Amino acid sequence: MLQTRVIAPADGAYQYPLLIKSLLISGSRYDKTREIVYRDQSRYCYLTLNERVCRLANVLTEAGVKAGDTVAVMDWDSHRYLECMFAIPMIGAVIHTINVRLSADQILFTMNHAEDRFVLVNSEFVPLYNSIASRLATVGKTLLLTDTADGSAELPNLVGEYEALLAQASPTYRFEDFDEHSVATTFYTTGTTGNPKGVYFTHRQLVLHTLAVATILGSVEGLLGTDKVYMPITPMFHVHAWGVPYAATMLGVKQVYPGRYDPELLVELWRREKVNFSHCVPTILQMVLNAKAAKDADFTGWNILIGGSSLNRSLYEAAKAKGIQLTAAYGMSETGPLVSVAHLNDELMAGSEDERITQRIKAGTPGVLVEAAIVDSEGHFLPADGETQGELVLRAPWLTESYYRESQKSAELWAGGWLHTGDVATLDSMGGIDIRDRIKDVIKTGGEWVSSLALEDLCSRHPGVREVAVVGVADPQWGERPFALLVAHEGYVIDARTMKEHLKPFVDQGLINKWAIPSQVALVTEIPKTSVGKLDKKRIRLDISQWQSKNSTFLSTL
Repeated sequence: MLQTRVIAPADGAYQYPLLIKSLLISGSRYDKTREIVYRDQSRYCYLTLNERVCRLANVLTEAGVKAGDTVAVMDWDSHRYLECMFAIPMIGAVIHTINVRLSADQILFTMNHAEDRFVLVNSEFVPLYNSIASRLATVGKTLLLTDTADGSAELPNLVGEYEALLAQASPTYRFEDFDEHSVATTFYTTGTTGNPKGVYFTHRQLVLHTLAVATILGSVEGLLGTDKVYMPITPMFHVHAWGVPYAATMLGVKQVYPGRYDPELLVELWRREKVNFSHCVPTILQMVLNAKAAKDADFTGWNILIGGSSLNRSLYEAAKAKGIQLTAAYGMSETGPLVSVAHLNDELMAGSEDERITQRIKAGTPGVLVEAAIVDSEGHFLPADGETQGELVLRAPWLTESYYRESQKSAELWAGGWLHTGDVATLDSMGGIDIRDRIKDVIKTGGEWVSSLALEDLCSRHPGVREVAVVGVADPQWGERPFALLVAHEGYVIDARTMKEHLKPFVDQGLINKWAIPSQVALVTEIPKTSVGKLDKKRIRLDISQWQSKNSTFLSTL
């Protein structure tokens, strides 16, 4: 280690810890009248937000929550969730953001594994919670969340109803300093096999990630700034809604929380509250564009960050036609999540519209403090030439440092001192990331690798395709062959021959090889999604044999 010069601080010099409480205090400095809005049911200013966080801290403390305890939240996106994201870690406890779209058994596993001691339950999830309550090993008390202030729901060991308790609590609380490396949040990410894995982040990591989010989104075409009206369309249980609520609160941005996602309400909230910044996965955006209320809407001025899944050109163009500016981003649960955002430099801005679109739908440029590299299967670094493909590996000060109580999987995640993403990518000379596929989703046909993401993008450019998923299926001759699952727009019937004719020009242009054209196409009314709206390729692979037998009238094979 280098022997550098270190000067001892003055006696009494304050050693400033990076704690989440520091993010809360700055928001009301910019504009005390900016609002936190929940559906059509609640709105209040930042001074009230600070008071409500203090009230909640008092409620939790009086209920027996201690530093180090894990407090679980089962709620839709709401002002209450935002308050919990601050109050719980600010008293030294850990907030467990439960994925309410998991099965009851998976939720039970995550709660027991995280050793939850206190649970805040939305009235809508009371039946779900009660179905597993007798099997919860560590939970001591519950607190009811309602939109109606009706506290009559039956929950075991119920402390009371959220609003009633806050109304009785003191609006002041002295939040103490503590070690910035203390765990602040935890949640569970589902993989291809086995039980969900626990991911966790410290106060220091979340503060640094928040500063990075504000810097990155504030510098890329002004996606986020104090003049924005922000509405998340990514669940708050999914990586803290990508960490943007922390950044929005730090900046004093007007925030609009939609509760359970209803596409008609999302459009109404956009119109009524003048929303101009959101983020979501592609399937949620498609849901908004298909809403009845969106039919005649002009969304000009609405900037939406797209992540979680690859952004294809057809969705970009469909959104653009409605006035929405899309920008792709990249990250994963383990990365906090923001890693990179699509960026157009002066050269690209001076280029053609086609070149700009191509750049906008890529994973983009790594953000501040992010190191990215690509490696081969042996861990050797590969050149950043924009062509050579390898696994994307990362370093940043906010990446989760392990899976909770999973030593072997943690070692695999951090093999060689870099976080392994499991994504196949290229890096260009400017550090730009282009995700080509998930390692487990790459299709190997006749000894050649085919990107499922590239095929999905090209298939989606057919005017009749509303949604598409491509996976590899076993083939006795070629090892694997691409299989395309399609949802068609009304009035279109698409078969394998139609898709072949659509893809042939891309073969001629050299974008794909002829053997990459799917030989099987299935038309369905819906493509399976994960709990956070991504294409569920694990389930698709498992179900293909059933589709082939049950939907034989829809299956087309060349």
